[in-house]
Amino acid sequence: MNLESVPFWVYPIGFLLMLGPLVVLHELGHYLVGRWFGVGAEAFSVGFGKEIAGYTDKRGTRWKLSALPLGGYVQFQGDMNPASQPDADHQAQKGDFQAAPLWQRALIVAAGPAANVLIAIGIFAAFFMIFGNPVAADPADETVIAAFAEGSPAEEAGLQIGDRIVAVDGEETTDFRQIAQAIMLYPGQELDIAVERDGENFTIPIVAERLEVSDQFGNSSVIGRIGVEGRPGERVFETVGPFAAIGLAWQQCVDTVDMMITGIAQIITGDRSVKELGGPITIAKVSGEQLSLGWLEFTTFAALISLNLAFINLLPIPALDGGHLAFYAVEAIRRKPASPRSQEWAFRTGMALVLALMLFVTVIDIAKLPVFGS
Repeated sequence: MNLESVPFWVYPIGFLLMLGPLVVLHELGHYLVGRWFGVGAEAFSVGFGKEIAGYTDKRGTRWKLSALPLGGYVQFQGDMNPASQPDADHQAQKGDFQAAPLWQRALIVAAGPAANVLIAIGIFAAFFMIFGNPVAADPADETVIAAFAEGSPAEEAGLQIGDRIVAVDGEETTDFRQIAQAIMLYPGQELDIAVERDGENFTIPIVAERLEVSDQFGNSSVIGRIGVEGRPGERVFETVGPFAAIGLAWQQCVDTVDMMITGIAQIITGDRSVKELGGPITIAKVSGEQLSLGWLEFTTFAALISLNLAFINLLPIPALDGGHLAFYAVEAIRRKPASPRSQEWAFRTGMALVLALMLFVTVIDIAKLPVFGS
């Protein structure tokens, strides 16, 4: 296979063009909702660490660009640090984040991940409005088996040409793309394939074959397949309006997050290799590759990364948005906040966990570099 070569300088540009706007919009979600509720902000930083450049606005907020471009933060008035850890020695006053009612603090924290979800919905909806919704010209033929691949698990299990696949593991399928996506997530696992043959419906268990595939840049992944081919059919693009496009975009986001959760669960259980995880180096590499393909591919990848940022930030880990929301849930149940000492230890543990995870995925990234023969 001939692999495409991407100039090295494209990687950092792609990385900054990808992560920069997503981080800014994520933090703007926090900042704008905080402003709406009258909470002051001491700093708005793109990146972590030492300040490279910045200015202070008339409200006293320091807007800055920092040295480590792996995220950002808003430090609200009265916070001990950029992680919005409460300062036990600070006397709460009007405009402090900790002085805001619980529901307002929860909305401020949730606004960052919500902004990332809205970005993804906006991108997908724009694509549906511009290009339309791809559907089969003849839906009746869309899920009919036309041929088998060599050594097909489906053929060995007893499926025949002309069978119609109507569901995979209980999930109804209406086009061949849905069939492929439902199977590719489960390499090496047994799936219940429901088929229709001569007016009769029955289910056949089939173990999906593990297949390693590579894209044009040599990035490999393991997918599942049962070795069936659908009838070649024409696809048409239905025109959709704004509301329909938003609905389709939302479903696209739900399907994408479902794939993320399934993939992570398989890595935890050992069904997938940890090598499929990616850190900042992988994001930079793939960002550069997608940028080299054009703005359409790059923007689609941006929507996927935006959903990833929302998902990761909502994990119930102290120091992340999800950790704050977990504390607020406890506060709502107890009718009082957790003790300062317990919060401090939780934030320290959460920060250590986040740093350890970043180090882990970075080591994986480095191990996958060609210089190490991987």
